[in-house]
Amino acid sequence: MSAPANQTPDMARLYEVVEVTWPAARLIPAAPFTLRDGAGGGKRVSAATLDTPGGTAPEGEIARAASAMRAQGETPLFMLRDGDHDFDAQLAHAGYDIIDPVNIWLSPIETLSEMTPPRTASFHIWEPMAIQRDIWAKGGIGPARLAVMDRATCPKTSLFGRNGDRPAATGYVGLHDGIAMVHALEVLASQRRAGQGRWLMIEAARWAAAQGARHMSVICTAANTGANALYSALGMARVGGYHYRIKKDED
Repeated sequence: MSAPANQTPDMARLYEVVEVTWPAARLIPAAPFTLRDGAGGGKRVSAATLDTPGGTAPEGEIARAASAMRAQGETPLFMLRDGDHDFDAQLAHAGYDIIDPVNIWLSPIETLSEMTPPRTASFHIWEPMAIQRDIWAKGGIGPARLAVMDRATCPKTSLFGRNGDRPAATGYVGLHDGIAMVHALEVLASQRRAGQGRWLMIEAARWAAAQGARHMSVICTAANTGANALYSALGMARVGGYHYRIKKDED
């Protein structure tokens, strides 16, 4: 059942939105974990998660899950969500290193949807155009990540930004349970500091509001200081996040 419109989503709902709007190719039940086949689409769709939030796992089960990931040709990788403190400590003790902490930003949809971008600065379109795929490729977002967008079954669209008559930026937004979430926001290096990220976030919110969304969200690595500053300046709040722990195979 959906939460009331005026209720701020809790982290469990936001993690579900991440899962639905940026889906793995396959979920693999392996109690006490869920493993993921990301089909080369990156950590977010490849990391294993603990089935019981805030719980722990016997060390033997951690080793068994790691073996299953290696059998798929993957380096053992787990996602740690807010509240997974004890499991995080278990992984640290087992030799897993932290990698890529991620922030989750959130705001009521009106915070962004009531803003107006310049008339020709931003558009939404599905399917993405070839020029958008080129912009993503220049930012390291290749076919495997584009396949993640393609397989999402939620309401979704791509974002396209122009600076005058020049292509400048692209992104993707999906919608689940009244929450829109932006992924893969990419601005060409030559077009940065020109407001392109701002216009695409507003475009995403205006599209989402028309679909009935109540909240706007975006995820961003903690190391991306420019993007995090943008979301804060737009009036969004950092409400939580997650990080990964990875264990490199020994020689």
